[in-house]
Amino acid sequence: MTVTTDVRVNRGGIGAGPEGSGSGGPQGPGDPGPNDKDWPPGWSREDAIQPAKYRIGMWVGLASILMLFMALTSAYILRQTKGLTEFNDWVAIQLPGLLWVTTVVLVASSLTFEVARRALRRNDYVKFNKWILLTTVLGALFLVGQVVAWRQLAAQGIYVNTNPHSSFFYLLTSLHGIHLFGGLVALAYVTMAAFRLRIGFKRRNAVEVTAIYWHFMDVLWIYLLALLYFWS
Repeated sequence: MTVTTDVRVNRGGIGAGPEGSGSGGPQGPGDPGPNDKDWPPGWSREDAIQPAKYRIGMWVGLASILMLFMALTSAYILRQTKGLTEFNDWVAIQLPGLLWVTTVVLVASSLTFEVARRALRRNDYVKFNKWILLTTVLGALFLVGQVVAWRQLAAQGIYVNTNPHSSFFYLLTSLHGIHLFGGLVALAYVTMAAFRLRIGFKRRNAVEVTAIYWHFMDVLWIYLLALLYFWS
C-alpha cells in the first residue's frame, strides 16, 4: 500500500533552495547540508519549529477557554451563597444518570486517541485509521448523549429558566458541548485525511494539537460534572 503525503523535502537542509542549492553552493542528493546535525533529514528549519508553534497557539487558546469556565464557576458558587438575593430560589436538580455513561464514552475516546497517536508515530497507518475513526465515533456519541440528557430533563419539566441550578447546568454543559463540537470537526478532518492516505507533516501537527484539545475537553467535562453534582 502506498501512502501519499504532502511532505516537502529540502535536500540541502536549512537555507536550501528548490533545487537543493543553499548559501554554500550546489549540493547533491547525498551530500550533507551545513545544518544536517540540527534537523532530521529532509526537514527545513520551518518544518522543525512548526509543531512547537502549533502547540503554543493551542495552549493560548485553551487558556482563554479555561478563564471562561473559571469565571462561570465563580458565578455558580456565588449564586448559591445565601443572602445575595431576597429569597432563596436555588433548587438542586437531579442530574440524569445518562451523564455518567457519556462520561465513560468521553474518557474512552481520549484513550483511543492516544492509541491512534502512538500508531501514527510508528507509521502504522492501518491501526491509526481504525483508532482515529473510533475516537471520532465516540466523540459523536458523547454529543448525542448530551442532547438526550437535555431532553430527559425537559421531559421532567426542568428547563433553562426553571431555577438557577438548571440554568447553570444548561449553560455549562452547552458551552462545553459547543467547544467539543469544534474538536469533533477537527477529528473528522483528520479522519478523512487518514482514509485518503494523506497524513504528512502538517496533518501530523493537526493530530497532535487536536489531541491536546480533546484531552483538555475530557478533563474539563469531568470537572464540570463534579461541580454540578457535588456542589449543588
